[in-house]
Amino acid sequence: MIHLNRNVTLNQLKDVVKKNISHKIDYMSDSFNNEQKYALELFQKRIFLEEIIEDTIAFNKKISWNNSNPNLNLTTTAEELVEVFKLRSDVYTSKNYQNEFLDEIEGLNFDKYDKTSAIIYCKYNNNITGSVRIIYDHDKFLPSEKVYSFNEFRKNKKIVELSRIVVKSEKKGLNLDFKNLFNGVYKICIHKDNNIDLALVGFRKEHYKLYSKFGGVIIEKELDTYGTLKIPNLIVSWDLTLASDFFKKAFLT
Repeated sequence: MIHLNRNVTLNQLKDVVKKNISHKIDYMSDSFNNEQKYALELFQKRIFLEEIIEDTIAFNKKISWNNSNPNLNLTTTAEELVEVFKLRSDVYTSKNYQNEFLDEIEGLNFDKYDKTSAIIYCKYNNNITGSVRIIYDHDKFLPSEKVYSFNEFRKNKKIVELSRIVVKSEKKGLNLDFKNLFNGVYKICIHKDNNIDLALVGFRKEHYKLYSKFGGVIIEKELDTYGTLKIPNLIVSWDLTLASDFFKKAFLT
């Protein structure tokens, strides 16, 4: 993948596309103008992807963690990020979640929050099989705040949101990818250099039985729906310093 020079070229291209995306050529047919608009929109998204990749890699390279698991990593290359974005798209499409978690580019699921996220992935036999992101609270507005405000937590804590939790194949019991991902979440959130006090996460209500065993998990809000998803959901807070013996045994050993 060829990266654009964001200092000059990328900003110039953004300006050009923004000015021309809705501009019609009067002497050309509507079909031509529509195709031109589509091409410019696609190119605009490609510019956004380049921006996401560059900023996310830089952010992840600053994350501190003590990891000895060869199958667990932070995304620090463009190739890794694209694989993660593809996995998200595949999983959400298979679950019919794509209307709530839209692909920015068809087949690639990413958004602005990736820029300030620690993005963890599992990899086996050269294939990324699971991923989760830990979104830092840089903009003082996290994705789940479209349904529940986190401002009370911000008063005296440094918060993050766990998001885009995906695994390629789900099985009964504790999936190995799921275990590894939350091993990574714990190692990052508990590391003093990362300055994290509390994690917030939204998930389907039916999964609470498992999460309740993690220790330090409190239900903050019960929801009948989440955006376009017409299924009961929960917003919970998780103090990882209160991780239970069950969590430590099942996820950290």
